[in-house]
Amino acid sequence: MTQNVKPVSTNIEENISYLKDVLAVDKSFDVISLDLEYAGRKMGMFLVDGFAKDDILHYLMKLLAELDPEKLDGDTLHKLIKTYIPYIEVEKLDDLNKVVDGVLAGPTALVVDGIDKVIMIDARTYPVRGPQEPDIEKVVRGSRDGYVETIVFNTALTRRRIRDRSLRMEYMQVGRRSKTDIVVCYLEDIADPELVKRIKDSIGKIDTDGLPMGEKTLEEFISGRHWNPYPMVRYTERPDTAASHLYEGHVCIIVDGSPSVIITPTTFWHHLQHAEEYRNKPAVGAYLRFVRFIAVWASIFLLPLYYLFAIQPELLPENLQYIGPNDTGEVPLVLQFLFIELGLDMLRMAAIHTPSSLATALGLVAALMVGQVAVEVGLFINEVILYLAVAAIGTFATPSYEMSLANRIIRIVLLLLTAAFGVYGFVLTIVVWMIVLSRMKSFGVPYLWPFIPFNMKAFRDVFLRSPMPLKNRRPRFLHPKDPDR
Repeated sequence: MTQNVKPVSTNIEENISYLKDVLAVDKSFDVISLDLEYAGRKMGMFLVDGFAKDDILHYLMKLLAELDPEKLDGDTLHKLIKTYIPYIEVEKLDDLNKVVDGVLAGPTALVVDGIDKVIMIDARTYPVRGPQEPDIEKVVRGSRDGYVETIVFNTALTRRRIRDRSLRMEYMQVGRRSKTDIVVCYLEDIADPELVKRIKDSIGKIDTDGLPMGEKTLEEFISGRHWNPYPMVRYTERPDTAASHLYEGHVCIIVDGSPSVIITPTTFWHHLQHAEEYRNKPAVGAYLRFVRFIAVWASIFLLPLYYLFAIQPELLPENLQYIGPNDTGEVPLVLQFLFIELGLDMLRMAAIHTPSSLATALGLVAALMVGQVAVEVGLFINEVILYLAVAAIGTFATPSYEMSLANRIIRIVLLLLTAAFGVYGFVLTIVVWMIVLSRMKSFGVPYLWPFIPFNMKAFRDVFLRSPMPLKNRRPRFLHPKDPDR
């Protein structure tokens, strides 16, 4: 929906009539139009109720009311902006369509008779919650602030941690109707200019009405691979996590209305890192990362591997024969796994929609139904519940929610193909999975780097939480302008 330029007229009646019509002042109760007269001149003010700071506008209107007509003689626009409207963010526009977009975004428009410009006063405020600690990225010891839904607050939280003169916050808008504010954030002295250009070009090519789901809709436009379950970008709600990636040379994308900041580009291993590892001593952090990797691999391979040993017990050595089930129960083993997988997903979705006051009751019902009663009636065997519980713990231990969901889908596919083709299905599925991951790229970066292509030093840093004094080089795959820390 391309808009034509509508020049501002020196006749205030024409300007006010157009703005009232396009903003639908008579139909939308929250769009306010004020007919004013200051210093002997007709003026009009347009704003959205709830976005404007009442005290600031009241103060400005009080100052204008005290003006004498002769004080606005001569260059009226210059005197108003430079002298009589004492506010930080003031600009002038000569296109009424841009004025409309501005008012709907929050600033207040001041129309003055005899001036072919509209004065925009950015005295806006948004309903916002406090920067509290994110629920999904908690740490035992560390900062408790997190991103919120207001883009200006989020840029301030980021700049608070990066007082570098090369930090850039480049403003963009996406959506023909939504006009969603977006900020591309990077360190100009570190980030690869080609990477920054590629990301900005991807955002600039987005042609849609709006971003209904905020940063998630934006990701689908810029990352491609729509049917691939694996995330091409990383989300974070922690300013310290975003700052650490910016120092490495990553580019962050902040979307207004979303508390999650997008980090690009990312590899498979970025989704397995957590701030808690860097809030402890290196040895403790390395141990936590090792345990996390075991949990993630268990969430993918444990169930299919157990099922393979159950249907082909000859693959097990004699001293491990106890792993297989003594009794498979009344229901085929593969159906037991699928039923309980679906049951856990139902439970997860129910927990999301259940009020916190009823969460305990939901947990008790699930424990009785899935655990005790299901085993007693013969629907499940004990081993199925045991191994799926371990896999579920591994899923919840995955730092990235998007990565945990992708791994769950791979686990189900691996289980089904193992049930269909035995050991051949198990091995071939893993091979195809590895080939697909190795061919994936996030903004030109190999998804499995530094495993494929192999880089020994970087690969060591993936599996070991290195002491920060020893991490004196930025990741090579980002092609940073300043490779030394």
